[in-house]
Amino acid sequence: MALQELIFERSALRLADCPKEPWPEVAISGRSNVGKSSLLNRIAGRKALAKVSQTPGKTRMLNFFRFEVQARLVDLPGYGFARVPPAMQDEWRRCMSEYLAERAQLAGIIQIVDSRHAPTELDQQMVGWMRHRRLPFLLVLTKADKIKRGERAKAKAEARRSLELPADQACLFFSAETGEGKREVLSWIAQALAGWRPDPLS
Repeated sequence: MALQELIFERSALRLADCPKEPWPEVAISGRSNVGKSSLLNRIAGRKALAKVSQTPGKTRMLNFFRFEVQARLVDLPGYGFARVPPAMQDEWRRCMSEYLAERAQLAGIIQIVDSRHAPTELDQQMVGWMRHRRLPFLLVLTKADKIKRGERAKAKAEARRSLELPADQACLFFSAETGEGKREVLSWIAQALAGWRPDPLS
């Protein structure tokens, strides 16, 4: 799968505005400013495919990126305490809830957590929802270049404990700066997309 061919397609704030083709999608989820757009840019080999900002809340809509192989990545709005009006935060939550609950094309989620910090309550809620829905997901601990090698085992164990992950749940470190974890993320995306099957009732 050549992610260099990934191109921005459209943004959407309602399910009705999402692309109509029945193509599988992998969504990228995480709290505001955790590094979703940076991960997307790194795995695509593009510096500015997705907008990156130091200000939480830069991604305010569902952003769809299309492959030539009839599949998509979706950059989700970050959850948490973004510096935006409460009304806009409510709109984001509605948009996220609608997409995650009703989007039939959703094949899996890349769930991002900052490796330097314990998962938040919102991270726990998100992972709990995915497990309840039996939706495939990959836990990615970002900003791995900012944590010492000797502290990694402890950080991963804490994330697994906090999120109540089973032993076989995929979890890896990733660095947008060095590219660590890129190959593994790409492999997981390819597997999730290949494993998706359309709902015969939809």
